[in-house]
Formats: sequence, structure tokens, C-alpha cells
Amino acid sequence: MLIQLKEVKRDYTLGKTIVKAIRCVSLDIEEGDFVVIAGPSGSGKTTLLNLMGLLDHPTGGKLFFEDRDVSEISDGEATLIRRKRIGFIFQTFNLLPVLTGVENVELPLILKGIGSKERREIALKMMEEIGIRDVARHKPDELSGGERQRVAIARALVGDPDVVFADEPTANLDSETGMQIIQLMGKMHRMQGVTFVFSTHDLRIISMAKRKVELRDGAITSDVIQDSPAK
Repeated sequence: MLIQLKEVKRDYTLGKTIVKAIRCVSLDIEEGDFVVIAGPSGSGKTTLLNLMGLLDHPTGGKLFFEDRDVSEISDGEATLIRRKRIGFIFQTFNLLPVLTGVENVELPLILKGIGSKERREIALKMMEEIGIRDVARHKPDELSGGERQRVAIARALVGDPDVVFADEPTANLDSETGMQIIQLMGKMHRMQGVTFVFSTHDLRIISMAKRKVELRDGAITSDVIQDSPAK
């Protein structure tokens, strides 16, 4: 099993109030899954992705990554796992504005200590696979929203991660571009076998996933396999 959550909780303290963002969630993510975490705004989708992606720590329960208990690992240990095994795609793209497209894609390879010539070749090859090599030398403010998100996807995949987490990856895109992005994620999933876990409340995007996990008020209400076009 790639990721396991066993009765995981995440509480936040706001003044004198305790916010129960995640309530006793048990969930298994297998290698090769293409999963959507669905639910309305405020249901806990981002919090759940942050926990599974080791950007946050649970306040209760157990969290496992490849059978290793990572519930209480240090921030430094979590960073090392993320650097080697996990990719992220954010709804705001999170591209560095002073870098070109290819330089943004290269960032995970720099963190892995790969030399400049080799990492440029790897980054350009990934951009070509995604269909954006022609924007390699353009900075983010010269790109459309769809192009920026494709650069973000290339950056997430270039380090050959085991799993990619995408938090509302189409939220800042028009409907047509959003569908293209999800179809691209499905294509890369089939080509590379990468596990994808993404969150959204867009029903059309949800229909593209192989598996839908419904989240309401921090708790899972359903977990179903879908007959989707991404298969």
C-alpha cells in the first residue's frame, strides 16, 4: 500500500475554538490510483491532501507512507520524503515569476543534486511530452493559465515521483482548459503509472477520475470506483 490513513484527525485551534478539520478518516491509496477527493468548499479536501502529502501532521490516528509510520516524523524527514517521492500541483500554480518555464520545471532536479546539463535535458524532455516545449524560455507572466498549469504539472512529474497531489488544479481555469488539464493528468497517469490524488468540487472533473472519495465536514461519506474516461 502506498498511503494509509487510520482514524486520522486534524484539529486546529482558533482562539478558544477547536476546529475539527479532519474527523477519524481511514483511507488507503494504492499504487496506480487516479483518485479525486470530492466535496464542497470547507469540507477538508485541502487539509486531507496536505496530510497525505506530508505538508502537515495529524493530531490523532496513524499515517503510513509505504508501510512506514510517518505520523510524527520531523519536518526535515518529511521534506526528504517529499523531495524524493512526492509531487504537488497547486491551484495558484506556485511558479517562481523570475524563472522561465524550463527553470521552474528544473527546480525538483536541483534539489536532487542533478547537474545543470542533465537536468536541462530532463526538463525539456518532460515539457515536450506535455506539449509545452515551445514556452520553455517564457516566464510565467507571459503564459496563459493553461500553460502555467502545464508547467506546474511538468515540474511535479519531472522528479519521477511515486504520487502527485493536485489541490483544485483547475480552479483558476476556464471550463474547457480545466478539462484539458485533467485529461492531460490522465494521460500522464497512463503513460508513467504515477499515482494521482486530486481535489475538486467540479462535477465534470470528478467524472474523469477512476475513484471518487466524497468528503463532508472532514469525514468520508463514500468511496467508489467509477467507470471513467481516464481508464
